[in-house]
Amino acid sequence: MSTHISRSEAEQLLYREALLLDRRDWDSWLALYEPEAVFWMPAWRDEVHPTEDPDAELSLIWYRGRRHLEERVWRARSGLSIASTPLPRTVHAVTNILVEDDGTVCASFTVHLNDVRADRTHIFFGRYEYRVAKDEGGDWRIARKKILLLNDTIPTVVDFYSI
Repeated sequence: MSTHISRSEAEQLLYREALLLDRRDWDSWLALYEPEAVFWMPAWRDEVHPTEDPDAELSLIWYRGRRHLEERVWRARSGLSIASTPLPRTVHAVTNILVEDDGTVCASFTVHLNDVRADRTHIFFGRYEYRVAKDEGGDWRIARKKILLLNDTIPTVVDFYSI
């Protein structure tokens, strides 16, 4: 059994993740993540360097463990999160998927977002970096996702479903 994901397998995993987010099928989306998964979007220290340590520096999003993602999904679904009511409509486009020699999966992304509360649209764009692992059933799961948001002047809410 290969310990590195193939490009085709990586594409299918990333495309599936994007579609599940757009469909708001968050239970299936959460199932793509390992129980101890890390989901991280660093802030920018300056115009050139993003933060490097989520435990010591500012992050735009930082979840350690799938249970924290599950809690955020619950809040978004509950209607109790003012920032998530009503939810924006999104389309995630994932491109330039590359499996590096060390098994890291990199990709570029754009997310087109229609903020129905403010009656405006926005595009987030940047790069994804994944570490993946096979689960006991032999399926690829996300062990770590780092989102480098390149347009970090955020005119609307940014959350797990919008990047």
